[in-house]
Amino acid sequence: MHRNQELYHFLMENSKQMTEDWYSMVEDQDASSIYSTKDPKIINALKEQNQDYYLHLHKLFIEEESQFFSEFEKWSKELASDQKHLNTPDHYVVREFMRTQDVYTNYINNFYKQNIEKVSVDQLFSWLDIIRKVFNLSIYIYIDEAHRNTMKQLEAQKQMINELSSPVIRLQNKTALLPLIGDIDTARAKLILENTLIQCAELKIEHLCIDLSGVAIIDTMVAHEIFNLIKTLKLLGVESTLSGIRPEIAQTAIQLGLDFDEVRTTASLANALEQINT
Repeated sequence: MHRNQELYHFLMENSKQMTEDWYSMVEDQDASSIYSTKDPKIINALKEQNQDYYLHLHKLFIEEESQFFSEFEKWSKELASDQKHLNTPDHYVVREFMRTQDVYTNYINNFYKQNIEKVSVDQLFSWLDIIRKVFNLSIYIYIDEAHRNTMKQLEAQKQMINELSSPVIRLQNKTALLPLIGDIDTARAKLILENTLIQCAELKIEHLCIDLSGVAIIDTMVAHEIFNLIKTLKLLGVESTLSGIRPEIAQTAIQLGLDFDEVRTTASLANALEQINT
């Protein structure tokens, strides 16, 4: 019921003007939004992208509904992955989708008024309804892609923070320092174990000072991971010294029954480095 060759040709003839109408509505002062640009090249690219969207949308009126939505969804996913838009706050992008929809429905209404004798009100409503579905799909696909992109960035940032927060710092005479700072959960503790073993092997470290003065709380699992690290380092021929252990951490270790007999401990990092170098 939605297909109509005359409407399709009408929309195709007015496509460029539709894009100009859309861009004339764009007002954005936020520097983080791509729509605030004054760069002619970027403006032209935005207009071309909007025009391409319209041209894909026009096919709705000459294709079967299932065929159109299948192809349009694939194309929309490619469009949604555009990094320039993903870097723009979501509400700005959604706003422009809604403005684009307003322009499109205005042209459909104009077509109806010009052909009121041939087009029924029911036909008009069916067009407007299916157009609403298309734009809802576009917005959903964009938001979903933006969410995926955000989660990827957060994961990458988390990975970087974890790697930077457990650096093995080479000192001298094949000694090194592992300063641990902040909260350590089980996931980070395992990452520290893996990174430390790799770095000690690469740097050919023989003595490692693990400084805990920057760590306020350690739970049961994390305490076990730290002691596993010390045991594993010993198998690799790396002696370990624990420094800066807070009273509450020491109590946790004792309650867990962890054995300090084979672990060298010092009150401070300065003491640890002094002992290592003597």
